[in-house]
Amino acid sequence: MLYNLKKIFFIIIIFFIFLACTQIKKITFDDVVKVGKKIEKDTALLKLFSVENDVALGQKLDEEMKRNPKDYPFYVYNQPIQYLQDIVNKIILSPHIKYRNIFKYKVQIIADDNVINAFCTPGGFIYVYTGLIRSLKNEASLAAVLAHEIAHAELRHAKNRMLKAYGVDLLKSIILGDNPDKLKEMAGNFFSGAYLMKNSREDEYESDEYSFKYLQSTQWFPGAIKYFFNIIQSDSKPDLIERLKDTHPIPQDRIENIDKLIKEAGIGNPDEKNLRTMEYKLFVKTMP
Repeated sequence: MLYNLKKIFFIIIIFFIFLACTQIKKITFDDVVKVGKKIEKDTALLKLFSVENDVALGQKLDEEMKRNPKDYPFYVYNQPIQYLQDIVNKIILSPHIKYRNIFKYKVQIIADDNVINAFCTPGGFIYVYTGLIRSLKNEASLAAVLAHEIAHAELRHAKNRMLKAYGVDLLKSIILGDNPDKLKEMAGNFFSGAYLMKNSREDEYESDEYSFKYLQSTQWFPGAIKYFFNIIQSDSKPDLIERLKDTHPIPQDRIENIDKLIKEAGIGNPDEKNLRTMEYKLFVKTMP
């Protein structure tokens, strides 16, 4: 009975989409039904790959990256890692975080000052390059970048790209340890900035907005990611930010969108209290 009601509801939605679309341009009912079927198929794929599967896949990728210290020279100093982890632990207390009790939300630092980047694999495994940490000017900007990566995990962006590229069966075989070559290929993609790393414009906008929401319940200025965008757009270190631009497109309107969110939320100008510039400078200065 419940299933039939869902089908009826789905048909009603398609019908109204059809009516709206035909007012704009010549779109047939068959065209709208095809779109509806694609949405239904994508939803079914999501159900086949659970959030627990996200964690298992992220764990496998983490293990593979640790087997490749040439591409992923992991930072071994505990104090800076804990500094970032403490920030993440505060961010995930946001009421907008759905998977805090399922995803790992574990931060690791990759020791490469020549890369300004951060990424998050399925299940909340967060990786930040020392090049990015040293380039930022305040703690709020770091918190915003971390919140942005958390949003990618919460919204399951990387997992969605992997599903499209490899399919459910292959991903599950990787989780079971049955396809080590594909696992190696996938882990390499994160280093090279290949397809799996490339976030779409829509994914980036969505993560920006969720990052803003997460930070609203913290001590940091919610719009601080725009300062990070300004660093990228300045092109002061073009050789260092090339990979970041490949994986995280930063058009001018992303900055404008953050300004719009700040205005709509009625948030005042940032100050030292919510930027924490002095504390951050001291942290970076003491990093080995």
